[in-house]
Order: sequence, then C-alpha cells, then structure tokens
Amino acid sequence: MKIEEIYQKLNEISPFELQERWDNSGLLVGEMNREFEHIALGLDLDRESLQSAKENTLFIVHHPLIFSGLKALDFSKYPANLLEIMVKKNLSLIAMHTNFDKTHLNSYVFEKVLGFKKASQDDFICKTTGTWSKDELLKLLKEKLGLEVLKVVSPKQIINSIALTTGAGASLIDEVNADCFLTGDIKYHDATKAMSQNLMLVDIGHYESEKFFVEVMKRELKNLGILGIISQSQNPFEIS
Repeated sequence: MKIEEIYQKLNEISPFELQERWDNSGLLVGEMNREFEHIALGLDLDRESLQSAKENTLFIVHHPLIFSGLKALDFSKYPANLLEIMVKKNLSLIAMHTNFDKTHLNSYVFEKVLGFKKASQDDFICKTTGTWSKDELLKLLKEKLGLEVLKVVSPKQIINSIALTTGAGASLIDEVNADCFLTGDIKYHDATKAMSQNLMLVDIGHYESEKFFVEVMKRELKNLGILGIISQSQNPFEIS
C-alpha cells in the first residue's frame, strides 16, 4: 500500500485541517508515493522503537517528531538522531496530533476510560455535570489512569461539574466553565491562576492521559481492515 492511500483514510477519520496553526501533524518523514509494508502505532517515537522496527515501516504517532524548521542535522541530538535511523531504515512517519485530540482522543478518555457522560465538547474541552466527592474523583483517576499520586489545586469536597483536556491543557483555564479541570503538565503559574479563580485543577499527567492514542487508532484502523502493531513509547518520567 502507498502512504498516500492510508493518508487519505486517516484524513477522513480525523481531518488534518483541524490541527492548530502551531501544530505540525501530517506526513513528516517519507513521501506520498512510497510503498510501506508494516504499520506501527505509538504515542511518540523513541530510539528503541525505531531500532526494533522492520524496514519499510510506517509509524503513525500522536506527537510530531518535528515541530519547527530544522536549521541543522546534528545526529547526536534530538530529533536528528532519530531521523538518521529513519532514513537509513526507510521508515516513514505520520503524526495525528491536535486534529485527533479534537475528533477522538479527548472524548475517548473522558467517556470510555473515565466513564463520564459527555454533556458538551468545545474543541479540546469535554465537560459533564453531576455530583462527585473529592475522594471519589481522585480514586477514579488513579485507578483508570494508573497514577500513584495526584497534584491537586484548590480541592473542593463536592464537585458538580468536570472538564477535561488530555495532554497539556492548562492554557485553556480561561475557557473552562466547571468546578474541576483535569489536564496534564500543570505549571506553577497555572496553579496560582487557577487558585485565584477558585478552579480545582488536577494534574492527570501528559503521558498518562494520552497513552490511549494507540488503542483508539488501532480500533480505527481495524475498522478500515488495516492491521497495525503497537510500538508504544515509554513514559520518560519515573517515580522514585
């Protein structure tokens, strides 16, 4: 199969035009007329997944390997060190990032993983209403996302509305109209801002909230009659 064929199928599933202006989803390594023999799915690319991949493999990942223009290729540094392996082994790469967040990933984690009934979705933000205790919600998040600890800002004992954005969504705080916002990569100043607005924030981790990309994409490809192997990258953080 040619890359162009699967690219068009992916575009129908989650149009690339939906990506944010700063994003770099699409075909990042390879060429449309090139044939590939295998598909590997992952949240990211890492050295281990590339070294173990068979030649002529097409990687479909969530996070783009290249975000901005490269002025030099120093093969001792990221991302050139990975690009060197890809070129030598004829490996190709398609990234489905913010477009897939909007069409699939956020709602999948919100509904299928965490079990919330989505009342609304505005681009990246899924929202629901109901009644939860703080302890009930935190226990659910730990169990479903595999988190040992949680960082919480402005905890509320009773929560009547919950919003979620997978990955790093703290920049969306001003757009959140809910008692509690679940997202990852929360910085100190994001936390102080949320505290001043009495918004409960729970850091659910970038990797932990987006690792489900692989199973969502595998399901979509299976519906198209296409098989993909899982080449999931590892969480770069360790708890010790």
